[in-house]
Amino acid sequence: MASHPRDSPGFLLWHATLRWQRAIAAALAPLGLTHVQFVLLASVWWLGEQGERLNQLAVAAYAGTDVKMTSQVLRILERNGLVERETDPADTRAKLLRVTARGGELAPRAIAVVERVDADFFRPVPTGTSLTLLRRLAHPDGGERDGADG
Repeated sequence: MASHPRDSPGFLLWHATLRWQRAIAAALAPLGLTHVQFVLLASVWWLGEQGERLNQLAVAAYAGTDVKMTSQVLRILERNGLVERETDPADTRAKLLRVTARGGELAPRAIAVVERVDADFFRPVPTGTSLTLLRRLAHPDGGERDGADG
């Protein structure tokens, strides 16, 4: 047991995460995106650029988000003209996704904004060290999801 919260890895991770989330939220606000909207838009954009046929389940799995919440946020992105959702002819329960022209213009700009925040936030820690540590924490079994870390 840690003798003081400053000696607790979980407590420190909590505070680091909160500081990082605040920085990301502030950087994305001028673009009209929340953090989760950014993650899902960037995921749909990136996977679409790879030529993948996308449905909401695949995007939720890739992003590591709850399926129901993913659906709700994708509806907001659709209302904002950033993604299009259509019924999958092969499975009428599934929705196929694609980024609109507006979303395709916004996604790389938002990614660049987030990458600048990340570079600034992680500057005190050597890049190789932070990536190795975060990969170990995110995937303790050693498995990574299809480039989700890169």
